[in-house]
Amino acid sequence: MAEHADELSLKALRELVTGLVERADRAEIRIEALEADNRKLREENDLLRVENTRLKVDNQLLRDEIARLKNLPPRPPFRPSGMDQATSDKAVAGSRKPARRRGPKGDTGSATRQEVLPARAPPGSRFKGYKDCVVRDLVVRADVVRYRRECWVTPEGRTIIAPLPAGIKGGYGASLRRFCLMLHNHGQITTQRLTTLLNDVGVEITASSLAMIATKRQVIRFLTERLDGFHAEDAAVLHAGLVSAPFVTVDDTGARHANRNFHTTQIGGEQFTAFRTTPSKSRLNFLALLRGNYQDYVLNDAAFTFLENRQVDPALLAHLKTCEPRRFANQVPFLEYLAANGIDIFDKEIIRPFAEAGVWGAIRHHGLVGNAVIVSDDAGQFRVGTHALFWIHAERLLHKLMPATPGQVKHVDTLREPVWHFYKALKAYRQRPDPRAARGLQARFDRIFSLRRLWRPRQTAASTGSPQGRTAAGSGAA
Repeated sequence: MAEHADELSLKALRELVTGLVERADRAEIRIEALEADNRKLREENDLLRVENTRLKVDNQLLRDEIARLKNLPPRPPFRPSGMDQATSDKAVAGSRKPARRRGPKGDTGSATRQEVLPARAPPGSRFKGYKDCVVRDLVVRADVVRYRRECWVTPEGRTIIAPLPAGIKGGYGASLRRFCLMLHNHGQITTQRLTTLLNDVGVEITASSLAMIATKRQVIRFLTERLDGFHAEDAAVLHAGLVSAPFVTVDDTGARHANRNFHTTQIGGEQFTAFRTTPSKSRLNFLALLRGNYQDYVLNDAAFTFLENRQVDPALLAHLKTCEPRRFANQVPFLEYLAANGIDIFDKEIIRPFAEAGVWGAIRHHGLVGNAVIVSDDAGQFRVGTHALFWIHAERLLHKLMPATPGQVKHVDTLREPVWHFYKALKAYRQRPDPRAARGLQARFDRIFSLRRLWRPRQTAASTGSPQGRTAAGSGAA
């Protein structure tokens, strides 16, 4: 436009303004169309993100199925939680740790023996005391003891022989058996290498002649025979723990045994831990482990409450309910009683809840578990009695959420932050318990874990398909 606006005529000026207005209108229409296209693309992008997330979940399920068919452990679909590291007490930046002397110095006052080493000093030297040097060493040697047992004959003609010290069985001492068990179980040393080690040390083990060297068969006897005392002690520890512990932590993992896939279950508390390896990891198997060495089945109030929670047909329960609890010595009379009351004991789906209820009734009958809280990773086989989650698994529910949009990611992070702060405060309370702090923590817990929704329904992220994956609320945390 070569001419200045002041030099234009009125008509030309009106045409100029009209043209500018039309161009502005067209630009506004074009902007509105672009905004509409942008919104449409955003919505399509959100749908594609959700679809991509669902495909990731389906892909993970297929991977797990392939791993199951190959007898391989499935890979978890979520990354490890960083809650514990994020809530740990960190050192102040710039502060240096105090210097620590190297070497283990805690055993200097418990020397097993003392030797005086003379020095070659020339005549006229003055004695200035001793300079101590503590040396740690290990002595492994064969100790062959001949016990001469007194023999007496009473006036009645009865022979009395002095007993051997406790722990000696079959001509071998308790320390040798402990040594073999420790190396084989803790050190994972094979029986062949253990046999070679005993031979090298000078231990001669045989069943017939003292001149023969240690045989692998005798070492295997050490590891497998005459372990009744260990088994009894292990059963007593589990029984005492289940009776007295305020909470019981449980978990299981795969274990290879006898060329088959087994499962090792851990049951423990603050004062005890027990491990059991079984072919199955079902709820019935877990209840049988909690029952310990008892083999009985009991139909009492606890058993019928268990059946009602499992939503068993009330018509079947009506035939079993009696005024007094019924106790059965083992599985055979229990199944006979169920069959006599019209229950198909050959249908696994029908008999399973009754078997679980009978074992649970026996657990309550013997006073096991009691009011203890069973703390687990929310696996189905552990959901019995009063149940709670490990903190690491309670927070893992947030990892099961798979947000598809940046807004949903922000919502998940917003909820994760108070959970981590609460966990840090809980660890501080454990170091310094305070009744007032306990009430405050309880209120914070109820406020955090009573949240039912992270975002609006139209923004719901794809999850793993389980109710726990769609919400972080409603989960009890230990």
